[in-house]
Amino acid sequence: MTPAARLQAAIEILDQVLAGEPAEKALTSWGRKSRYAGSKDRAAVRDHVFTALRCLRSHAALGGTRSGRGLILGALRESGQDPDEVFSGQGHAPSRLSAEERQPASAPEGVEALDIPDWLWPDFSTSLGGNAEAAARALRDRAPVFLRVNTGKGTLPDAQRALAAEGITTEPHDAAATALQVTGGARKLRNAAPYADGLVELQDAASQAVVERLPLRDGMKVLDYCAGGGGKSLAMAARANIRVFAHDADPRRMKDLPERAARAGVNVTLLQTEALETRAPFDTVLCDVPCSGSGSWRRAPEGKWQLTREKLQELQRVQAGILRKAAALTAPGGVLAYATCSMLNGENSAQVQSFVQENPEWSVATEQGWQVQDGTDGFYVAVLTRANGG
Repeated sequence: MTPAARLQAAIEILDQVLAGEPAEKALTSWGRKSRYAGSKDRAAVRDHVFTALRCLRSHAALGGTRSGRGLILGALRESGQDPDEVFSGQGHAPSRLSAEERQPASAPEGVEALDIPDWLWPDFSTSLGGNAEAAARALRDRAPVFLRVNTGKGTLPDAQRALAAEGITTEPHDAAATALQVTGGARKLRNAAPYADGLVELQDAASQAVVERLPLRDGMKVLDYCAGGGGKSLAMAARANIRVFAHDADPRRMKDLPERAARAGVNVTLLQTEALETRAPFDTVLCDVPCSGSGSWRRAPEGKWQLTREKLQELQRVQAGILRKAAALTAPGGVLAYATCSMLNGENSAQVQSFVQENPEWSVATEQGWQVQDGTDGFYVAVLTRANGG
């Protein structure tokens, strides 16, 4: 495919996404229909689509319309590339620009230029303070690729050497002791032996840091209450000789966890909701709760535009409910950890403080947040203990 043909493919996929089709589904469908597209073509088209979604407001403003063509035109204008070199109408390139499309576009300003919804900006800026603009700009860029080294199978230097032999370069990241940032060859990871053998797992450095903050000790019985794909379950199992249980309200999210655990050489027991009370209490319960995902919008940019004030309020109600349920599953003297991949105070410290006020037997032992402008995803964790070991 020519560069222009890749952009035309991105335009068509973006129109589907803007009409309500999930981006991953639209990309998969296009890939199945486009057998002529090689791996580099697919990667390039994917990059164009996700760049457009990260920068939806600003690129739509620069392109004149909130459409696939408008977003790609806006991206070209932002980069300084002559749109006529792409919109040539030749071969599989986008058709020539209309007179209307040639009209000069107004440069996006303020929140529009930062690609944050207007309604969210007050909460976003209050939550991040002086870092709000830097965080918003960071969310417009692609996220770095991080690996967690499975220390049950090797050291960081071991992993770096094994990855380098596969053409994948890495460097340690100070957010977590097990974190490696991929600096080259990221697209080779899925077929690399260190990944297939369980020496490394894909996991953001801040997500790894959340697990590092948990006071895990040999012999503990630990529950990952909102396990999802199970990344934190695996990270916890690698840290100590503990019994790890994983639960999710939608068990389908955990379908790959047994295979991942076997590859990592650890044991994780999956629990259905009805089995939680019979297996309780747990020494540590981690709740990585459903949230806005504002800390991971670089990876899932659709979430930024699908979130509404009403959805955020509903998420906060769900989060409060999960905290109450998880507290009831925690052993006397145990630890309750609350985590989100959000940077919004309403989902983080405010949620925890509300829980502590309603449940004075619990207190915050430690809490920490990570923000995207510092290189990782945005995350938050609070480690709670019962006062007086009650």
